[in-house]
Amino acid sequence: MEKVRLGIIGLGNMGSSHAKKITAGEAGDEIILTAVCDIKPEKLEWAKAEFGDAVARFDDAEAMMDSGLVDAICVAVPHYDHPTYAIMAMKKGLHVMIEKPAGVYTEQVLEMNKVADECNVTFAIMMNQRTNCLYRKMREIIKSGELGEIRRTSWIITNWYRPQAYYDSGDWRATWSGEGGGVLLNQCPHNLDLWQWICGMPEKISAKLHFGKWHDIEVEDDVTAYVEYANGATGTFITTTGDFPGTNRFEVTLEKGKIIAINEKDGTSLTMWKTSVSEPEFSATNKIPFGHPEMVKSDVETDGQNPQHMGVFRAFAANILHGTPLVADGREGINGLTISNAMHLSAWTDSDIEVKSFDHAKYKELILEKAKNSRRKAAVNTSTVSNMDSTF
Repeated sequence: MEKVRLGIIGLGNMGSSHAKKITAGEAGDEIILTAVCDIKPEKLEWAKAEFGDAVARFDDAEAMMDSGLVDAICVAVPHYDHPTYAIMAMKKGLHVMIEKPAGVYTEQVLEMNKVADECNVTFAIMMNQRTNCLYRKMREIIKSGELGEIRRTSWIITNWYRPQAYYDSGDWRATWSGEGGGVLLNQCPHNLDLWQWICGMPEKISAKLHFGKWHDIEVEDDVTAYVEYANGATGTFITTTGDFPGTNRFEVTLEKGKIIAINEKDGTSLTMWKTSVSEPEFSATNKIPFGHPEMVKSDVETDGQNPQHMGVFRAFAANILHGTPLVADGREGINGLTISNAMHLSAWTDSDIEVKSFDHAKYKELILEKAKNSRRKAAVNTSTVSNMDSTF
């Protein structure tokens, strides 16, 4: 194989954007678009006008997989069906890229990961924010140990403002049956992934969620969560689609300083404070009542690279062809989703959730019951796209 032949399932906002950029060569010369699939005739008409006969068109995902025209697929359909098509494709020996989130509930993602372990294929997830130099450098510094162990994490990510018109633009939006959640499932999968990728998985989660607080929707649009880590560190995660203007500030305090990433439209920055001695050592030896360690503040330089989605596709193709690392292995999608599911479960049960003993079956039962009684009576866990709207 000299090039990876890709088929995209779902030509909504993300699927169509990927298709245009890949055919324009933005994902490099090791991956080409050879087929697309959507249940909506107008989407296939758009693909014909955009790509002509150079890209085959299908209205059935399995038919595309069996066509012999693709080596890999990108799953860009609504959330519930990400595992459905990933599993189908992997069992047919096709490489798979899924959009975020990995799924709606952890039990279906665990099954998807089990199939991935059994099949000799590349499995990736579109965690494109991992390509952002701001977060890559932040992770590098923290993982290096130069600032010691993490003491506290805090992410205020409230620049996801959405007016009511956004939610009114599609009947699947902000519904339990269409998306399986609100700001945590739609806007924040990248942030939850980065949070655990940089700081590690928490052990305990307690969350307060407000459902339809700022909008006429049935799912969460305001979240405040508290977590605890194995080493005793604590963390908070605050998000909403109701704040304007919003904030994107990710702060991690460690034994020998802190690092803050700010990523907003009017500017980005990565700032580090490094102390001359660790706080535990200073506190144990210092004799001055209001003393504190000396510290140096610096603006952290990065490589400036932020290839986003096309960088993820380039790494996907390179992994298939050469065995080089992925940006994010698809199996890692379970991590951020577990945090998200635990936040929901904590709010629904008004209890702390132990991550290691998370009740996957209980969560599935509760989310599917909510989907059954959702405003949008769409089927969930379908085996074909025919019951789901692929427009994102």
